[in-house]
Amino acid sequence: MVNVSRFAKYAWLVLLYNLAAVAWGVYVRASKSGDGCGSHWPLCDGDSTPLMGPGAKLVEMSHRISTGLILPMALVMVVWAWIAYPKKHLVRKASGTVLGFVIMEALVGAALVKFGLVTTNDSAARAGVMAFHVVSTFLLLGAISLAALGASGLPTPRLKGQSTVGWIIGMACFGVITLGVSGAISALGHQLHETPNVLQAAMNPATHWMVRLQPLHPFIAASIGLYLMLAAGLLQHLRPDPRVKAATRWVVGLFLAQLALGSLNIWLKAPIEMQMAHLMLADVNWISLVALGAFCLADGIERVESRPAPEEAGEFEPLRGRELIKAYIALTKPRVISLLLFTTLTAMVAAKGQWPGTWLFLAVALGGYMSAGAANAINMVIDRDIDLAMKRTAKRPTVTQSIPSRDALLFAFALAASSFALLWFAGTLLSAVMAFSGLVFYVVVYTMLLKRRTWSNIVIGGAAGAFPPLVGWAAVTNDLPPLSLYLFAIIFVWTPVHFWALALLLKDDYAAAGVPMLPCVKGDRHTVIQIGIYGIITFIVSLLPFLLPKVGWIYAGAAFVLNAILLYLCVELYRRIDRPRASRLFHYSMLYLALLFLMFAIDRAVVMA
Repeated sequence: MVNVSRFAKYAWLVLLYNLAAVAWGVYVRASKSGDGCGSHWPLCDGDSTPLMGPGAKLVEMSHRISTGLILPMALVMVVWAWIAYPKKHLVRKASGTVLGFVIMEALVGAALVKFGLVTTNDSAARAGVMAFHVVSTFLLLGAISLAALGASGLPTPRLKGQSTVGWIIGMACFGVITLGVSGAISALGHQLHETPNVLQAAMNPATHWMVRLQPLHPFIAASIGLYLMLAAGLLQHLRPDPRVKAATRWVVGLFLAQLALGSLNIWLKAPIEMQMAHLMLADVNWISLVALGAFCLADGIERVESRPAPEEAGEFEPLRGRELIKAYIALTKPRVISLLLFTTLTAMVAAKGQWPGTWLFLAVALGGYMSAGAANAINMVIDRDIDLAMKRTAKRPTVTQSIPSRDALLFAFALAASSFALLWFAGTLLSAVMAFSGLVFYVVVYTMLLKRRTWSNIVIGGAAGAFPPLVGWAAVTNDLPPLSLYLFAIIFVWTPVHFWALALLLKDDYAAAGVPMLPCVKGDRHTVIQIGIYGIITFIVSLLPFLLPKVGWIYAGAAFVLNAILLYLCVELYRRIDRPRASRLFHYSMLYLALLFLMFAIDRAVVMA
């Protein structure tokens, strides 16, 4: 009988060999050696005049030989798997898939050579075939990885009955593949139409389309990176398994390393060695994502979203019609969103110096609401246990499961995707990325990493609420100048004053839920002192925009008066800590921020008129 563990070692070896072959293929493309054998395929036995000289023929021949060896390796995998594993086993299925993609890769290579889609060819056909080549390579590496994992003891993954986890993983895989395709086209454009200033060249309609698409790749990378962080956090929550936790760390860590390497690649003008390393790391990142998906979908793993409503939440009552609609709206927390949305819209007016246009105004308002609403809905799913322990939240639809966790997550993902598309279409890609950044920061950094661990959760996590002005500003100008960043800073330092005043009112609820909010951990007096400190910081930061051009006395005067009242209420609370004074400070803090941003927008309209 064949030793199964030896098959696993062999499969991992085949995977490493394929990674090396991919890296060498990058060298062939980047060195313009793809015509080394002319149009002769699969052998290199005819006359040819390579663009890059005789050395190109040697490079191309070595590439063909190295990739040609993958076919017998795949055949060995299939035969070995057929002998060693039973029918319908994961290893058998994956090995057969490997063979199929190896044949497909060979056909893609033949098409590139036979149709002359090499060296200086900059046609859309070459880009299309290369995109297909990237997809098939990713799928090949994924199939080899599944074979190796299956031979290493992984239970067979199941797609059926996986609730939202299958969708989360599927979207992550689609995003990473899309990023790989955009990266391949971007690298091809750089190779064929090198330019000292890509951004400037991309703005010229006469520039080749590959060059005009190059600036999209970093934005796509940032968006996919944000999604992977969101997916990693949710998968850790929905599948609390040590293997899933370790895999999510690898996925996020490798992607961050890939982003850093990509930035270095741009800075160094994409030398061939850096292109090889960048693609290799992208492939390894893809393999880690495949492993994460396999662990999450494996048989027998615990599923959090399938847990029923706790008895303390009361009887489950299915909702229909208007009541169901109200419950879904409640998932978005519209009262919480209203102030954040106001800062978005006033920032649009401030950025433009006048009315930004009704269509853009309404589109950004809707897109901003959907993004924040998606974040709040995900928050309710994750904090279901906390909400149960707090009186004011114990009857939320996610607690009672009148809206199941699965449906709440699907609703949130639909809102997030619609928001991104709308903000990109009506505004700019930068505004869509900023909105999504705020969502990910709120869910991952605040809700998942900080809220249950430290009393400074709101100090750091409050940055999530500071993204809306950046969304509005970027939607109008497609830029984030220093003035827009000051608006971010104002909300960032204002948040502790606002939230800790609320925490004083709700400290009993937070204590019952075990959430380490400042009043529960350090006491009321310490909380009030911290409120005063951040009140002073807010005063200073809110006056800084006046030092920049095109900010006038209307804003400066309003800021001074509003901050004076804010500090007065902080002092009153310090003199006597009670609920009426804490409530007065909390409610004024909301009015303070709304009026401050309103006066800033008015001031900018007057100054820029």
